[in-house]
Amino acid sequence: MPPVSTPTAEPTADSARASLEALRTEIAKAVVGQDPAVTSLVVALLCRGHVLLEGVPGVAKTLLVRALSATLELDTKRVQFTPDLMPSDVTGSLVYDARNAEFSFQPGPVFTNLLLADEINRTPPKTQASLLEAMEERQVTVDGIARPLPEPFLVAATQNPVEYEGTYPLPEAQLDRFLLKLTVPLPARQDEIDILARHADGFSPRDLNAAGLRPVASAADLEAARAAVAKTSVSHEVTGYIVDICRATRESPSLSLGVSPRGATALLSTSRAWAWLTGRDYVIPDDVKALALPTLRHRVQLRPEAEMEGVTADSVINAVLAHLPVPR
Repeated sequence: MPPVSTPTAEPTADSARASLEALRTEIAKAVVGQDPAVTSLVVALLCRGHVLLEGVPGVAKTLLVRALSATLELDTKRVQFTPDLMPSDVTGSLVYDARNAEFSFQPGPVFTNLLLADEINRTPPKTQASLLEAMEERQVTVDGIARPLPEPFLVAATQNPVEYEGTYPLPEAQLDRFLLKLTVPLPARQDEIDILARHADGFSPRDLNAAGLRPVASAADLEAARAAVAKTSVSHEVTGYIVDICRATRESPSLSLGVSPRGATALLSTSRAWAWLTGRDYVIPDDVKALALPTLRHRVQLRPEAEMEGVTADSVINAVLAHLPVPR
């Protein structure tokens, strides 16, 4: 008799959490010293959100995204955004097939699980806007036909914060579509020594298999985790705390634009995901504080006079957190 195959057990919330926690250890085989960014990318996946990564060239932004896709066994595509990139180069287009004498749709690189949009601010607004429908509706409409994107779907876009010549800053409407904005810092001295030691031993960022990276979490783990996050409870006091933070930014004299209600719901979502990742089924104010900066920093706009005085979005949000009473 042929052997009877045993069905694979569905992951539980605890096993899914363990799998996602293993991501950090696995990604650390390729990326050194960027644990906060790794955790934030996992939070974005749990919330079905998108991430804007900002950092100078050479701090492993691209490598970070590639390593994440390798450990989750997700399909990944990379698009280098340039001034001559067209919207159809991202979304896809209708191509004439002479054999059948008809047009057929050729999917673009956006039809993937993890899209790396490299240097998104180097392409004109028309091409930047080609991602809006994909990020918000998770579909692409071409020739009047809506084509759904794969699930999970995440856009990880990068931009350089120090070189603005020839760039097109993202408009507020598109910035608001990103769940998180992460600043990827330069590594600490010991981390940089470890990076050089790995390269001296033959590590190549172009060959993650040789670095020993392997899938440690599946799409089923991600779905089980999302279901558990959705059950994470939030008290009325914590909900009020989130609203008070966002309303305080609208009243700040340093800002011309405060956080919108969409930003408040984003902070609620990321706080729940963070609480669940840390092993709790309820949100506490510390969860809100932990995610306030990456969730809100790109949703506020500084007044020119405040910017000239050296005020930053992070300093305004930190001041709001320092002055608002924390619920008990």
